[in-house]
Amino acid sequence: MVTKCHAPRHWILPTNRGKSLYTMNPLTIWTNQHFGSESADLLQKYAAPHRILFASGASKSNLVGGGRDPATAEADILYGQPHVQDILESARVKWVQLTSAGYTRYDQPATFDALRAKNIVFCNASSLYDEPCAQHVVAMLLSLARAIPQTAIDQPNAKWDYLPIRSKSFLLDGQKTLIVGYGAIARRVVELLSPYKLDITAFRRSVRGDENCPTLPIDQIDSHLTQAQIVINILPASASTTRFFDAERINKIKPGAIYINIGRGDTNDQNALVAALKEGRLAKVFVDVTSPEPLPPDHPLWTTPNAHITPHTAGGTVDEAKRMIEHFIANLKRYEKGEKLVDRLV
Repeated sequence: MVTKCHAPRHWILPTNRGKSLYTMNPLTIWTNQHFGSESADLLQKYAAPHRILFASGASKSNLVGGGRDPATAEADILYGQPHVQDILESARVKWVQLTSAGYTRYDQPATFDALRAKNIVFCNASSLYDEPCAQHVVAMLLSLARAIPQTAIDQPNAKWDYLPIRSKSFLLDGQKTLIVGYGAIARRVVELLSPYKLDITAFRRSVRGDENCPTLPIDQIDSHLTQAQIVINILPASASTTRFFDAERINKIKPGAIYINIGRGDTNDQNALVAALKEGRLAKVFVDVTSPEPLPPDHPLWTTPNAHITPHTAGGTVDEAKRMIEHFIANLKRYEKGEKLVDRLV
């Protein structure tokens, strides 16, 4: 399938040193994302003349939910990982901008209903992470196809396993691939994999018709698993996706297949993955997410042959803090102008 090229996304910071044309009064922006002094200065510079209110309990990780903070009552915009109750109890907040693509702790019907009732705009940061996550998936898949993890294991022992490694390497051409959970990351994965000519089918809850590969409702997936040579799990965490890939569904995957998960650890049964590897029903497993995180040192997934783990680093980049701020500032400028915000969920 031919797909359009997609250059890496860059959010252009304003060049007017924080001065922008807007008619609203300066706002107070609360954040509990710890950026470091240089990035914090950048945020203040380009958000000016709005006031930045830094939470005392700021975290470097956007995977960590924030605690209660009375300072949120002073803010018009909450940026980072605010506590759900702080959002809902605020009489002032107008917009919540997460620093993460995931929003599990907020994903409750009652919470979203309350946000709508209070006219609070709610955005995640999925467009910030689609490119690095998609590239991570491709790196995982290519490394497995070319048997690179095994050579990395062999190198400290000065082991030259020439013929076995060559015989385990394969091409991606024509591989029947299922992408489970179609969104911004999956769209980019399809684009990046296009040159390798895989046979890709995606599955999502509601098919819209604008997907860039054949896409089916997720309730039809079971009949396709028996032919899948590669399964890429990009499901978000929710009540409907918990243990979606349970032992029964994992056992339906075609023997000898590869299973990749960069969605959420709760969406698969890790013990079932271990069993499938030990019994030879799955050839390789590569996960960037686990449950819990970090995975306990004694969990068998660490030491099961052909299981490979990266520590929830798929969305990371060397300039992540800068990109995070660029993403927010670009949305802030849209907000000032009354334009549609990127990554809006409510």
